[in-house]
Amino acid sequence: MPTFNFSRGKSYLLRLPLFTKATLVIIVACWALGLQSVWDVQQWGALIPEEMGITTLYRINTFPFIHQNILHTIMNILALTPLLDRFESEYGTLTSLALFFGPLTTIPAIIYVIFEMFILKGNTAVMGASMWVFLLLGMEAIRTYRVNPSLVIGTWNIPTWTTPIVMVLCVAALVPSSSLLGHFSGLVVGYVCGLGYLKLLAPPEKILRWVEIKLNLMARLPFYVSVDQKTYGRFGVLPSTGGPGGGPGVAMGLVGSTQRLGP
Repeated sequence: MPTFNFSRGKSYLLRLPLFTKATLVIIVACWALGLQSVWDVQQWGALIPEEMGITTLYRINTFPFIHQNILHTIMNILALTPLLDRFESEYGTLTSLALFFGPLTTIPAIIYVIFEMFILKGNTAVMGASMWVFLLLGMEAIRTYRVNPSLVIGTWNIPTWTTPIVMVLCVAALVPSSSLLGHFSGLVVGYVCGLGYLKLLAPPEKILRWVEIKLNLMARLPFYVSVDQKTYGRFGVLPSTGGPGGGPGVAMGLVGSTQRLGP
């Protein structure tokens, strides 16, 4: 049984799409880099409101990769991996790269800094990928709500879109060092994206497709997910077999989702 479970885990990790793999590698590398005492990685890359300035704007993009300790790292990796895998598999590697190094990180970070500095009058540093986790959970909750609006528990009829809110509160109660404001900042952006406004934040597909074709990314990068999955599938052009009459047959291979950004 341990060998079987290890094999399944290894197979799952190997088949992850490119951006998801790269994100996990960077998270682990940042944790390993933080083991040394010469350079304080956490102080350098954490999102600290009063440390924000022109020369420190990089913190908006570095804080999700930096974690407090090994337990914090493992918990966030376990929660983030399936969510990010699904997102990249649906929207493509280039889109994921543009969004997670752009608005899906900067907008929650700016919300957190504004509320922390000007409303709560604090300077609490945040780090870790949990803001991404709750952002993606918010998107998933809206998607689930459209299919299954409510969850019935006994005599209670609970809207499914509220489940991430319950999770945020549970994490805040069980993990004292977690950031309630940081998690809610990610969750709010996730709700907005789930309602169909993600397409307003994403770069134009025409430009991404041009870059993809110009650089021949599908041929050069293994586990790259195409922007136009309706044509190319998840990891490239789908092979097909001829039917009995010589016409095109059923496309074979791993077929990606055809869902576009937004409704």
